[in-house]
Amino acid sequence: MGLFRLLFWIAIIAAAFWLWRRLTRPARRPGDKNASAAPMVRCAHCGVYLPRDHALSQANLWYCSQAHLEQGPKPGER
Repeated sequence: MGLFRLLFWIAIIAAAFWLWRRLTRPARRPGDKNASAAPMVRCAHCGVYLPRDHALSQANLWYCSQAHLEQGPKPGER
């Protein structure tokens, strides 16, 4: 009988903890994750993706650094 009582109290405490965590965390909506993400662009020289506000642009192409901007697109690209 003592084991049953112990398991009962463990289950009650676990359920209370789960309910408390569920009520105290802010609700997440499926669209929220993408709403705060920065638009990404691909470097025309090396292919690395980076946030558009950190990239350099020239003639509708994006670059990750000044050196890649000066070197231009990778051969075989545009």
